[in-house]
Amino acid sequence: MTDRGPVVILCGGRGTRLQEKTQEIPKPLVEIGGRPIVWHVIRLYAVQGFDEFVLCTGHKGALIEQWAAGQEWPAGVAVRCVDTGEDTQTGGRIKRVGAAIAGRAFCATYADGVADVDLRALLEFHGAHGAHASMTVVRPELQFGVTELDADNRVTGFREKPRSEHWINGGFFRFEPEVLDYLSDSSTLEREPLEGLAADGQLRAFRHTGFWDCMDTYKDAITLNDLWAGGAPPWKLWKA
Repeated sequence: MTDRGPVVILCGGRGTRLQEKTQEIPKPLVEIGGRPIVWHVIRLYAVQGFDEFVLCTGHKGALIEQWAAGQEWPAGVAVRCVDTGEDTQTGGRIKRVGAAIAGRAFCATYADGVADVDLRALLEFHGAHGAHASMTVVRPELQFGVTELDADNRVTGFREKPRSEHWINGGFFRFEPEVLDYLSDSSTLEREPLEGLAADGQLRAFRHTGFWDCMDTYKDAITLNDLWAGGAPPWKLWKA
């Protein structure tokens, strides 16, 4: 198999907006359909040919390491945890696993986001443009319905939870090793590093128009569990 490089998964946050679930366990271990959400993230990469995973742990990281060690992963898949600090920011966590990246191109993503993203297409897109970084962008479904008005403030109709007109960071990054030079031990990936890459013309957007969701709140966890219970969760690209 062609070396696709490691997949770095950010697993160290406190999950403060999901306190109903995260008082006893870290957010990556909150379950969707009886499996931790980070398991779902690993599986959607593994089914598309990735076999090396580095979990950047922090808050309650020992529980994640214990869980990962006890799993039966698909053949050839290796998952290891690296303690990147209790309060380290996202950019700093990636910087701290630089030795595991070992000068290779790599993927990075969050432990709480799932999608039916075509990762092979992401790699092809990244290889074609030649910049240091690719960021998957999505148009999320709005939380509320939209009221449509005309120039006279007459209500002309309603749209139930349409997609946003704006693109946001959906995770699922592809990075060249040069990206590590934009990171510091204390940096937040979504701020100075990505802003610096963009300013240098080294960041491209891979547009994903399919399913995407992140488990940010208890309501999100319920939504994802309902999708799983329905029997055809959109992000489940594997058969078993």
